Amino acid sequence: MVHTFPHIMIKEIFENPRAVRDTALGRVDSATGRVTLEGIHLHAEDFSKIRKIRIAASGTSRHAGIAGRYMIQELACVPVYVEHASEFEYGNPITGPDELTIVITQSGETADTRGAMHLAKSRGSKILAITNVVDSTIAREADAVIYTHAGAEISIASTKAFSAQLVALFLLGVYLGDLRGTLTSEQSRHWITELLAMPDKITHTLTRDTECSALAEKFYKSEDFLFIARGVHFPIALDGALKMKETSYIHAEGYPAGEIKHGPYALIDEKLPVVAIATRDPNDAAAVRRSERTLANCKEITETGGRVIVIATEGDRKVEEVAQDVIYVPEAPELLSPLVEIVPLQLLAYHIAVRRGVDVDRPRNLVKAVTTE
Repeated sequence: MVHTFPHIMIKEIFENPRAVRDTALGRVDSATGRVTLEGIHLHAEDFSKIRKIRIAASGTSRHAGIAGRYMIQELACVPVYVEHASEFEYGNPITGPDELTIVITQSGETADTRGAMHLAKSRGSKILAITNVVDSTIAREADAVIYTHAGAEISIASTKAFSAQLVALFLLGVYLGDLRGTLTSEQSRHWITELLAMPDKITHTLTRDTECSALAEKFYKSEDFLFIARGVHFPIALDGALKMKETSYIHAEGYPAGEIKHGPYALIDEKLPVVAIATRDPNDAAAVRRSERTLANCKEITETGGRVIVIATEGDRKVEEVAQDVIYVPEAPELLSPLVEIVPLQLLAYHIAVRRGVDVDRPRNLVKAVTTE
C-alpha cells in the first residue's frame, strides 16, 4: 500500500525506519559484531592516541551530538565534550593531535560548523565529519567522514536525518570500543543485533500517530511546553522542544528532569503541558532508577496541578498513575531508545503545527542549510 502524505515533514517522519536501516546497512556484521566505516581513513594508531573527543554542531545536530556523548563514553570509555559550533571559537578550545573533533551537519555546509572545523584543524586536531550530503564542503575538508544515508531531507525541521545521525554516532561508539578494547566481541554482537532490530521498533512506534494527533487536539492552543528527561534521553527532550518551537511557533524548553526544581518548577500550572521521557530498559538497573526518578518528578508536577504527557515503555502501566496522557513505545536498550522516543515527539509537533495553521515544511524565518553566520 502506497502512503500519501499531506506534507513533506510527515512523509519524512515515516521514513525514519528506512533512514536508520540504510545508515547501518553494509556497515555491520551481526555474526562478528564488527563495524566497518568506509569513510574512516584514519589509522588505528590515530584512534589509540585519542585522549578525548570534542563534538561541535548546531541545532538538531548538536542534540544528536549530546546523545552521541552518552553512547561513545559508554561504549568506548573516552571522554566526550559537546559544544555549540557557533560558540566554538569564543572558548579558546584547547585541542591538538590527541583530540578528535567530530563535526555534525545535515547539509555539510553549515557556516558555524565549518568555522569550528577550521579552528580545530588549525590546532592539530583530526576531524571526523558526520553529514548527509556526499561531497559537501565539510565532507571534502574533513580527515574522515561518516555519511548518514537518510536520503534527501526537504522539510526544514530535521526528522529522519536526526535519527540517522544517532545511528552514525552509535556505530562510531561500537567501532571505537572495538579498536580500544573496551567492548568484547560478544558485547559488540549484542549491540549490533539490537541496532538491527530498531527499524521494526520505529515502524511499530509510528502506529501511535493517531494517538499523537489526538493529543495535538488537546494541546494545540497551548503557548508554552516543557520537555524533561535524564541521561541519554535529555537531548531527545531538547530536540522535542526544538521541533515544537520551529514547527508550531509555541515556546518550548528542554530541561534535565532533575533541574526543574532549580527554577522552572515555578512555571508549573494547569496551562503548561510537561512532556516527560520516562522509558525504561528492564535489563539496565541504572536505567530503571533513572526512569523512577523521572516518574517521581511527574507525580509532583501532577500533584501541583500540572499536566503531564509521558513517553513510556510498553507494559509499564505504573506510568498511568502519575500522568494524564501516555504514549507507549517499544522496549529498547538504554543507548538505542532515543530512536523510538523521538518519533512521537516529532509527530506531536507536526500535528500541533497543522492545527495552528503553520506551514510545517517552511516555518517562517528559517532555511534548511544555515550558510551564513
